Amino acid sequence: MQTTEINGFLIDDFNQYKLEEGKKQGICPLCSHDRKPKNQKAKCASYDWERGLGTCHNCNTSFQLHTYQRKGASEKEYVRPNALHVADPEQLGSKVYEWFKTRGISQKTLDDLYVTEGSEYMPQTGKAENTIQFNYIMGDQLINIKYRDGRKNFKLYKGAEKVFYNINSIVGYDTCVITEGEMDVLALHEAGIKNAISVPNGATLNSNNLDYLDNCIDYFEDKEKIILAVDSDEAGQALQSELVRRLGAEVCYLASFDDCKDANEYLITYGKEKLQERITGARPVPLENVTTFKDIEDEVTDFVRNGFKKGYQVGLQNFDDIFSTYTGQFITVTGIPSSGKSDFVDQMVVGYNRNYGWKTAFASPENQPTYLHAHKLMRKTWEGMPTAADIHGDKWNQVADHCNTNYFHIDMERYTLESVLRKGAELVKRKGIKCLVIDPYNKVRDVDCKTEDVNRYTMEYLTKIEIFAKKYDVLVFIVAHPTKMYKTQDGKIEEPTMYNIKGGGEWYDASYHGILVHRDYEAKTVKAKVLKVKFQNLGENGAEAHFKWEPKSGCFIPHEPIAINDEPMPWE
Repeated sequence: MQTTEINGFLIDDFNQYKLEEGKKQGICPLCSHDRKPKNQKAKCASYDWERGLGTCHNCNTSFQLHTYQRKGASEKEYVRPNALHVADPEQLGSKVYEWFKTRGISQKTLDDLYVTEGSEYMPQTGKAENTIQFNYIMGDQLINIKYRDGRKNFKLYKGAEKVFYNINSIVGYDTCVITEGEMDVLALHEAGIKNAISVPNGATLNSNNLDYLDNCIDYFEDKEKIILAVDSDEAGQALQSELVRRLGAEVCYLASFDDCKDANEYLITYGKEKLQERITGARPVPLENVTTFKDIEDEVTDFVRNGFKKGYQVGLQNFDDIFSTYTGQFITVTGIPSSGKSDFVDQMVVGYNRNYGWKTAFASPENQPTYLHAHKLMRKTWEGMPTAADIHGDKWNQVADHCNTNYFHIDMERYTLESVLRKGAELVKRKGIKCLVIDPYNKVRDVDCKTEDVNRYTMEYLTKIEIFAKKYDVLVFIVAHPTKMYKTQDGKIEEPTMYNIKGGGEWYDASYHGILVHRDYEAKTVKAKVLKVKFQNLGENGAEAHFKWEPKSGCFIPHEPIAINDEPMPWE
């Protein structure tokens, strides 16, 4: 009967409560010992040994039959808190117990979730404070600790890995609940919802770093329903949107807390049963391809108040003055060979990363070997040329680690559009990418498209790109070469347009934006020209930005052409 693995998780302690092994019914390890003597042996619980779960019909809660080892090793080394640092959860002081009691949390819940207390230096006050300690345990290992002092200052254990709080609790369940704070997990546990976890660092309005999701992604592979029970404020809703994007709208459900900010406040105000109802009544994420006014009322309200939303910019002042973009769109970048198209796209994604923390995946058959492309990105991030003397120095390690966690190179023997988009979707889920680069388009073929008509092929190709961009809220770059190059009367190569790409009319019509990258060899400058911008608030059609290319860093430096004697410059 005894198994060693459930849903890919290795069992650490089989049958942790020493129940009647193999039986489908028996006592409940959570409540039977508290019942009247004549009822203590009543078979009030059902056991599902295949899933490793028990359900009690008396106390209306579920429990895990086993404990499990960690699934998925971390990709980097972290500092680990000393397990001896964790005090006995049953030794909490009376004042701490009383405070939690005012928050609706019992001693049993504190014991179950390893909440402790102890002295800890808090940088916010500059001295050691008595703190409540939320211990982050994954498998049988102490991974991190969050400290909270009496002034509501917080800190995590310095250098420790970020994971979800109470992550062990969701193993075996096909459903889990994600909250915004440890107190919400305690509240749900108090209400009988054991399979609840919390993000370690709350939510912020402008940028939510979900590296903890990267470290725990294997725990969600078997989940059929993920209930997002985050705060109702603007920052909480931003976190909710990013979790939906990463985990998939098809499995996400949304819980709300009516007039309360979060689960703990709702527990205090309305009690355990009503809190349970809020979770069980979670509604699915709005239907794909169907939008009601209620779904977008917040966006409509914001538009009425503030007008068009500002587009995202790359951090090059002259280019930002003429072009910006939204996510969920794609940009076509064209130019003659050796004009710097790929290099300028690299500059853009490095800028988005610097400004907004966006991660990027590259499907770049022409940017081979991969280490040379990685070196280009390293130089742009470094803003200089690293030398042999820099290897494994502090700055080298910092930049290398940054590139390792923010840029991902899709390497395939045979690139197809289907395989690239499939890998892109996986990287959204596992790494949180926000940009995908296809460079060049003609080497990432749509092998599923059977038409011989180039215009129809192009439109199907770009439609698949658009669907991917919208579904995963990703910005996609497509680098596309012109089919032919023409020379002007003075012998210079004519600037191509989107119509010079094979299937040109479809490129112009379907693309959200088009950018030309063109090199002037005589002036030793490069210009980026807006060939198309879909919305007027995002840019200016026909506008140009000029750059000098800095060879050591590989960066594009804004450059203003200077007219001599009012004579037109070569590109005017």
